[in-house]
Amino acid sequence: DLGAISTTVPKSMANSLRDTRDISYAGCAAQVFLLPFFMSAEFSLLTIMSYDRYVAICRPLHYETLLGSRVCLHLAAAAWTCGFLNALLHTVNTFSLPLYQGNAVHQFFCEVPQILKLSCSTSYLRELWLLVASGCLFSVCFMFIVVSYVQIFRAVLRIPSQQGRHKAFATCLPHLAVVSLFLSTAFFAYLKPSSISSPSLDLVVSVLYSVL
Repeated sequence: DLGAISTTVPKSMANSLRDTRDISYAGCAAQVFLLPFFMSAEFSLLTIMSYDRYVAICRPLHYETLLGSRVCLHLAAAAWTCGFLNALLHTVNTFSLPLYQGNAVHQFFCEVPQILKLSCSTSYLRELWLLVASGCLFSVCFMFIVVSYVQIFRAVLRIPSQQGRHKAFATCLPHLAVVSLFLSTAFFAYLKPSSISSPSLDLVVSVLYSVL
């Protein structure tokens, strides 16, 4: 979260103080790489955390076996590697496209979909396929989180003690709140109908998912 915010907000604040909208080519490339990197890694870590909650509640006696320090290290490394590869592919592909419609990005930071709008329609089809592939990966993670929580809720409802159920739910609520906020704003930003899209609405939604 700190990395994602540091990628976009300081530059935006500096531009506001200097009353400018400029960003260097290298700075734009850094934002295009770092934001997907941190957000992909975050979503991967949130997916792993849902598995952690599942094991802790549904299979507590096997917790140390299933989630020992070595396993946690491997899972964390996989999350960061996934984020790195996803960001690298998007950055290389995006900046290899020719831009025919100027260099003004209608956003307070450099974002892949906004840069694609500056390219011709035939050029960004390959990037579109990459976005679809990323969407499929995110969908798999989302389904994993949903299945984990279905199993968790079934296990919690079988706990006879009300205090035990309350404790189990309290363990899951912070994670659920973060996942819900993260996914709802990101889905609305990228999957909302074009009929309700507008520059001001896009800006508000971007602030929600990248800052709040």
